[in-house]
Amino acid sequence: MVPDETAEAKYYDEHGVLKEIIDEPVAMSLDTELRRAILLGKRRRNLKNISIKVDPLQIQAIKKVATMKSIPYQTLIRHWLSDNLRKELHIK
Repeated sequence: MVPDETAEAKYYDEHGVLKEIIDEPVAMSLDTELRRAILLGKRRRNLKNISIKVDPLQIQAIKKVATMKSIPYQTLIRHWLSDNLRKELHIK
């Protein structure tokens, strides 16, 4: 990748996508401290490795989409998870 193409990926790797969540009351059933930490983006440093079984063709497709967006595929997956969590929990 050309360094100019990695600016967005570098930004999300350093800052995470959670800073895009606005800081206003949200009705959901999370522990108050956990919710505050998520909204403040303090959860970024506590990434945890997990293992899931994914179809190899899906992994290949994810990597292709990530390449088209010029971001690492793990960053893309975290971004998708964050977006969908916000939708499911009705966070704007």
